[in-house]
Amino acid sequence: MISFGKKIAALRKEKRLSQTELANKLNTSVSVISRYERDEMTPSIETAKKLATLLNTTVGYLLGETEDDNLLKDPKMVSRLKELREFSEQEKEQVYFNLDAVIREIKNRKTYAL
Repeated sequence: MISFGKKIAALRKEKRLSQTELANKLNTSVSVISRYERDEMTPSIETAKKLATLLNTTVGYLLGETEDDNLLKDPKMVSRLKELREFSEQEKEQVYFNLDAVIREIKNRKTYAL
């Protein structure tokens, strides 16, 4: 698994930002960005949120909760997940069951299309 600091460095470079530019956008110093990237220091939750926004990713990705940095960027997906929170446990299980069935069907189609 890639460390928090390595993820920040990679995303910063991907966006073609220098440490100075990222520091300016984050209202901090270059030495702080450097320490984050070397995993010598971790940011506050608020700073991690700002970093995620500036680097166009999620806090979950930066913290290692997921290795997919684009998982929750799709507004349609986020909207559906928010709606799902309002459902009862039984209703959620019905949605999961149906979603699993659709996912299996699509994977099967792809497998047999080869």
